Amino acid sequence: MRLGPLPEEEWDDEVISALSRMLPAERRNAEKAGNVLTTMARHPALTKAFLTFNVHLLFRSTLTERVRELAILRVAYRRNCAYEWDHHARMGIDAGLTETEVEAARGNAQITDDFDLAILRAVDELDEKSNLSDETWAALSERFSERQIMDFVFTVGAYAMLASAINTFGIEVDTRH
Repeated sequence: MRLGPLPEEEWDDEVISALSRMLPAERRNAEKAGNVLTTMARHPALTKAFLTFNVHLLFRSTLTERVRELAILRVAYRRNCAYEWDHHARMGIDAGLTETEVEAARGNAQITDDFDLAILRAVDELDEKSNLSDETWAALSERFSERQIMDFVFTVGAYAMLASAINTFGIEVDTRH
């Protein structure tokens, strides 16, 4: 671990304010906020800015929860981010993904739905080339509006960035859920 959670005795009003973007009052503390947020609390201004954006991706996006979680799981797999995988595998099941679909995000099962395959391919292309092929753009455009494609690209990018931070800082998977 390169950066650990901010110790509770160092939490101040700025930290609490930054975390208020995402967490209910009862979770704005060092014990219940989770390792990612308690580590991010070391930089309250960055945390506040990131969480403002992340709240859009999680709660105001034009994507369905199921599509969002399938994409995030593929990012977590490709970036070898155990923390993201742990959280979003559970969130994916809650959003309607089957266990087989969750496993397919890491290549351990087959997906037969063409659109789900397009989602996984799109994540792969964005991760490899920071771009979508015309074929993948067309496949997404069959079911996504322009705004949904935009939300999709920004979701993949944001969670790739978050995975980079989690892996670089050495943030450990939460033992309490």
